[in-house]
Amino acid sequence: MTRMHNPPHPGEVLREYLGDITVTEAAAQLGVNRVTLSRVLTGAAGVSPDMAFRLGDAFGTSAELWAGMQMQHDLWQAAKAKRPKIRRLIAKSA
Repeated sequence: MTRMHNPPHPGEVLREYLGDITVTEAAAQLGVNRVTLSRVLTGAAGVSPDMAFRLGDAFGTSAELWAGMQMQHDLWQAAKAKRPKIRRLIAKSA
């Protein structure tokens, strides 16, 4: 599977799904705190598995869609981080 080039945070996509629905209204419908939803929308927090299910139910999508967007975003960000060189592990034969 190839990674998308600089995938958006799911909060950016969620803003499009919400359209003209207010954060307060959407949070109430989702059964979450307004601050919790606002943090996802601004990219300050990620989409948790619980939130992914809530969003899936609210928009008629799958939880996997939202969780997958979050994973792609997280992997892209992690790929940019500097890490030490890791040698490949090779199992010894018995």
